[in-house]
Amino acid sequence: MNRRLIGAAAALLMISGAAIAAEAEGQIQSIDTEALTITLNDGKSYKLPGEFDTTALKEGMDVILAYDEVGGENLITDMELSQ
Repeated sequence: MNRRLIGAAAALLMISGAAIAAEAEGQIQSIDTEALTITLNDGKSYKLPGEFDTTALKEGMDVILAYDEVGGENLITDMELSQ
């Protein structure tokens, strides 16, 4: 069942529009734990994966993000946090 859901989600993402891989770097300006998004100091927002532990994030922290733009949302695929 889970494999079907994952396959269906992947197919939906491919159909809904081409994903554009990109990177972003900056400081976390705000964290929305309800919407699972972070906003960087450039004002752009990025969607965290559903299983992401937001307690590891702090405002003012430097981050480097890899993300895909899908359906007008910036979906984070990888994140490097400052030490």
